[in-house]
Amino acid sequence: MNWQRDRRYNEGMSGQNDRLANWHRIKLLIAALLLFVLLAWFGWRLVLGPVEARGARQVRVRVPDNCTGRQVAVLLKEAGIIRSASAFVVYSRLYNLEQQLKAGYYVFYTNQSLPEIAGQLVRGSNAQLAVTIPEGYTLAQIAALLQQQLGVAPGAFWQQVSRGEFSYPYLRGLPSGPRRLEGYLFPDTYLFSSDMPVREVIATMLQRFDQVNRELDLEKKAARRGLTLHQLITVASLVEREARLDSERPLIAGVIYNRLQKGMPLQVDATVLYALGRHKEKVYYKDLTVDSPYNTYRHKGLPPGPIAMPGRASLLAAAQPASTPYLYYVARPDGSHAFAADLTTHERNKRMYQQ
Repeated sequence: MNWQRDRRYNEGMSGQNDRLANWHRIKLLIAALLLFVLLAWFGWRLVLGPVEARGARQVRVRVPDNCTGRQVAVLLKEAGIIRSASAFVVYSRLYNLEQQLKAGYYVFYTNQSLPEIAGQLVRGSNAQLAVTIPEGYTLAQIAALLQQQLGVAPGAFWQQVSRGEFSYPYLRGLPSGPRRLEGYLFPDTYLFSSDMPVREVIATMLQRFDQVNRELDLEKKAARRGLTLHQLITVASLVEREARLDSERPLIAGVIYNRLQKGMPLQVDATVLYALGRHKEKVYYKDLTVDSPYNTYRHKGLPPGPIAMPGRASLLAAAQPASTPYLYYVARPDGSHAFAADLTTHERNKRMYQQ
């Protein structure tokens, strides 16, 4: 009988030990699960947090039309403003934001959290982009710049340039066509919103030209020289493309007027490049034969119109040229020019500086 009692006692103790072991395993499992949840929570908070907790760098991002949530996430990750593209996708799906993300230009900061960035994308574009039109740019270069920075379609740009209606008196009488506004989109830095219609973009630059035109009283100064405003802008564009130093702009304008007065061909290399339609570091003799009314080696007088967008200094030089005996100039290696009043001196300058 004792062995039966001992057996029951041992079985009871064994069952109790098993229950204790099971309970210990359950506690370990619960602890591991809690630890996993805690780590996952901290990890989730980490990937949702800002890339830089201290300080803030400004980052501009363009979200194209018809982007998926995954594509937007990749753009943001590549721009360095979120920690994880996958986390952005999960977050946007979890909160049903994926179909609400809007295309456009955005300004983000590296101390923004992922939820803040997602909310900004849902609200829509907040960016005004600073777009700089450099002095001496042509219409073709401006078209490429606006496409790159504002997403302006080249076709829409050229349609407005050729046939857009702009109510500025200085544009009256200009022939329609792709070169109509050459010289009149004033080079400056502008703030454009990402959704601004291309017509308004162009009108803003024309308005700036109108302001400078009035400030410098260009039409009256052109009339004093027996020129139309269009001819004055053409001279200014030649100066813009030829001069590198502001101090030389009135001198180069003086050379142009002197050659026009004497009936000499202007022989401005920049007009040849414009006729060729591409930039080259050096103009060769074969280039001078290009058949174009803009080629001032083949045709005397001014070209039909401006060849670039002149800035204020070039406009002022064309309106108030230096009184000079010079008829020639040649570029030095440092970008300045050597001027000459006669062909012999000019040829000597060419041998000195062009070799």
